[in-house]
Amino acid sequence: MKGINIFLADGFEDVEALATNDVLRRGGLDVNIISIYDETSVVSSHGINVEAGFTLDEVDLEAAPDGPGDFMIFPGGMPGTRNLASCEPLMEAMRRHYASGGSLAAICAAPGLVLSQLDSLKGIEFTCFDGFQDAPQAKGAVFTPKPAVRSGRIITGRSAGHAVSFGLEILGFLCPERVEEVKTAMYLWTV
Repeated sequence: MKGINIFLADGFEDVEALATNDVLRRGGLDVNIISIYDETSVVSSHGINVEAGFTLDEVDLEAAPDGPGDFMIFPGGMPGTRNLASCEPLMEAMRRHYASGGSLAAICAAPGLVLSQLDSLKGIEFTCFDGFQDAPQAKGAVFTPKPAVRSGRIITGRSAGHAVSFGLEILGFLCPERVEEVKTAMYLWTV
């Protein structure tokens, strides 16, 4: 899948999706917000209606990534993460995307429920919300309780409280020269 894409399902964690989007856009990147449903309206875990730019049917899930700069991003939140993980066309696209050289990012419960659907995570260092580490560990991943972790083409975040760090880690992967500018603009000198 081409581009930088954040996928939303009903029950997504507001901060994890929107702060990540905000950081990346502040960094000058084009970000697509995609509803996994056949309508663009998605309801967050806190009852906020968000209009995605696209529905899952409107994007080309079959398109091979151009490289590691093409990202599929999965916010956490409940039941949003379970809804993402149960969307088989999305999970199939994620597996193809990663196998073809694209990158993945997941925060909170999503490393445990979404990324764990990859065939193997052997040697991948990751973080997630406490209690969701078992499935990735069973596939060979190594848990570390840091705010955000980059391991190869996979970036993970711990929780809503670390959503900005997660977004900055993705931005640092894509455009390292813009990270300090974004941190300064957000008054994050100590992050």
